Amino acid sequence: MADAADPVFSDRYSRQTRFAAIGEEGQRKLAESSVLIVGTGALGASLAQHMVRAGVGEVRLVDRDFVEPSNLQRQMLFDEADALAVLPKAVAAANKLRRINSSVNIEATVADVNVSNIEALASGVHLVLDGTDNAATRLLLSDICFKQRIPFVYGGVAGAQGMQATLVPESTSCLRCLIGAEDSENEADTCDTVGVLAPAVEFVAALQAGEAIKWLSGNQGAVRQTWLSVDLWSFRLRESKLPAGSAHCRYCGTGQEAARGAKAILETDSQNESAIGSTVLCGRDTVQVTLGKPLQLAILEKSLEAQGCKLTVNRYLVKAALQSGEQMILFSDGRVLVQGTADAVHAISLCHAYLLD
Repeated sequence: MADAADPVFSDRYSRQTRFAAIGEEGQRKLAESSVLIVGTGALGASLAQHMVRAGVGEVRLVDRDFVEPSNLQRQMLFDEADALAVLPKAVAAANKLRRINSSVNIEATVADVNVSNIEALASGVHLVLDGTDNAATRLLLSDICFKQRIPFVYGGVAGAQGMQATLVPESTSCLRCLIGAEDSENEADTCDTVGVLAPAVEFVAALQAGEAIKWLSGNQGAVRQTWLSVDLWSFRLRESKLPAGSAHCRYCGTGQEAARGAKAILETDSQNESAIGSTVLCGRDTVQVTLGKPLQLAILEKSLEAQGCKLTVNRYLVKAALQSGEQMILFSDGRVLVQGTADAVHAISLCHAYLLD
């Protein structure tokens, strides 16, 4: 890896610092900043690349998934070698990003973001960027950002349509107030159900990255206070002003009751996590099963092989092709992705049969 202090790289940011709104002072602020990017798929990979190339000092990447061939059409940091190696997306992204800019501190975490780990993941960052693909995680990110007073750079894409907004505690409303109940967005189109146009992803990621660079470089007054919707296929843009926080919202409200409500809900959600849980991943014929305890991958590798499973193994996960046709991807944090079914009960029964009994 090249030494970032090498004189060859002394003008790395020269074109960026020549932009008057950033300059040397803005570049210094970028270098002193820390961001959390949740999801390193299509949006997240592009966001991460923008942050690293811009010289943000610390970039934390979190993703629960691994690289598959279907990702390569739109997820710009990954290649065929990553898919063949079944690398976790956060790890594959970090590997590429460190080769792009070795002066940036890049942390990669392979995990499912939930109420038990989000506070630690977001601790100390100046900005949270949304690279996720589901409403539940986005709402959780909004919740914790408004609780910890961290700006949240939201973005979403499906088909050729995208949305983007920067939600700022004590200035704008939170995501819950903007999109309503979680179930209503879960029924909406996603890239796994209607597909996605790669340039639409890049368009929204550019909007998010631009707002992030404004904020981190000290240009908070230039941050757009609007919700922007775009259809890149027909090229229609619609922009509407973001409302202020609701006085009675437990997240973006300003009263004491609202503040107590946000804290209580996060604590209750954490206490209500069950030992074994499941989530059907929309449009992917996959169920994520959470076993509630770490998995000893080396031991399970031998057990699955003895049960006749065909295995693909790396230091981060074990992928097992079952004789019944499904595939199981095991992570050391206790998660199992069961591919080939959308039936949560069946997925859990497979985990019991192969891993727990």
